[in-house]
Amino acid sequence: MTACAGTWYAVGAVGAPDGATRPAAWRSVDGQDWAPVPLRPISYYGERAILYAAGCHQGRIAVIGARAGGAHGNPRVRTWRPDTDGALTEVPAEFELYGGPDAVSASRIAGGAAGWLIAGARTGGAAVWRSPDAAGFALVDDAPGLASDSGLTTIATDALAVPDGWLVGGAGRPADRADRDPFVWSSADGRAWTRLALPATDADEIVQRLVRVGAVVHALGVRGSGFQAWAFEPRAGSPGTATGAGQWRAVAGFGATGTGAVAGVEAVAGGAGVLLAMTVAADGHRLWRSAGDGASWLPVALPAEVSAGGDTSAAVTAQDGRMVVTIDDGVAARLWFAPSGPV
Repeated sequence: MTACAGTWYAVGAVGAPDGATRPAAWRSVDGQDWAPVPLRPISYYGERAILYAAGCHQGRIAVIGARAGGAHGNPRVRTWRPDTDGALTEVPAEFELYGGPDAVSASRIAGGAAGWLIAGARTGGAAVWRSPDAAGFALVDDAPGLASDSGLTTIATDALAVPDGWLVGGAGRPADRADRDPFVWSSADGRAWTRLALPATDADEIVQRLVRVGAVVHALGVRGSGFQAWAFEPRAGSPGTATGAGQWRAVAGFGATGTGAVAGVEAVAGGAGVLLAMTVAADGHRLWRSAGDGASWLPVALPAEVSAGGDTSAAVTAQDGRMVVTIDDGVAARLWFAPSGPV
């Protein structure tokens, strides 16, 4: 799910009884009535891709999708660019741009004034792919401060456009420890990166999602046995949130991850006076709401309960005081529309 410039988007796939899939995307101008987005695949795996991440800028989206295949069953990652007629066209790319022996992940995509950025990881650590127009991406996988070094093994999980560049969130594992620490990286151009350490504890911590509300950037992820929110507040007179001066602080912990499931923050959204987070933990998918500062979080009853698992997912996005929640219970996907409202 993503939204911008008065348009809502949902991406995913349509599945057949025999397990075959085809990529699918939908758009809405009111969050209630949805129409399919035309797709133009150009490859065998593009025709079968499951679209899993979308970035939005000025009412246009770019998308990442994948379908496992080949002799080793590796994900065949594909990206999709926006066309002038509103359709999405698969972008041709060599297999090793996202795959190959150094592949780890291509996680999230963001759009901004400087173009498009994908956050992920290679065997050498945190990496990004950058493009001015989403029509072709260039890999940045050995950037000092972003990639792993002798003291820290890094991974990037999310990207965010800010007025003066880009932010990427993730984590790093120090060479002498088993747990990870949370990090955010900043860049003016997507090539040169500055590593920013967030307040950490001796628990395992990772930033999984980033969202900007006004001048404040919020980072959400996991800290030990619960979820955690951090916030970056720029100093007065700072030019922006990517390269300007400011301070990260740990704002609040909430919820519990439990045991027996891979826990994480699936999606975040924000607006005037409200922050929303969709999480998954041992007790299933949960929606949380906070005032704009993220200092306290309360659970929001979802319209349908869904357990954790590899075949289930949930997401939330918001704009103009409204939110859309989508839940996939492994059988069917459904969407709900509601006011987000200030807390």
